[in-house]
Amino acid sequence: MVNHSDPQLDCLFHALADPTRRHMLQRLAQTPQTVSALAEPFAMSLAAASKHIKVLERAGLVQREVQGRTHTCRLDAHPLHGGLEWIRHYERFWTDRLDTLEALLQAEDRDAAAPRRSIRKPPRKPKRSTP
Repeated sequence: MVNHSDPQLDCLFHALADPTRRHMLQRLAQTPQTVSALAEPFAMSLAAASKHIKVLERAGLVQREVQGRTHTCRLDAHPLHGGLEWIRHYERFWTDRLDTLEALLQAEDRDAAAPRRSIRKPPRKPKRSTP
């Protein structure tokens, strides 16, 4: 069963809701990055990038390592599993519903394409002519 009131799931979807954070995750999936490297393509300050990274950290998607003044971020994809399970629950729900709809539409198409039996009227008796 899917837990619909999981705070960790809320943090995950909040983190994934922003395109800047999704782009950061994409870059982190390739290799660990410093905060300044993550901020570079967005023309944003290090403070703004750090705020985005903190959201990713709260969701458990990023682990930050500090060495002196250098902050290196690494991707931790494990929390994505919870989000995937939540999505799969609804995927099954909609797949079942769409399969039912498809079957109904196909049955309707078959019924519409089937030759219709015409109701035959009894043949008319010829009129008698009067002499």
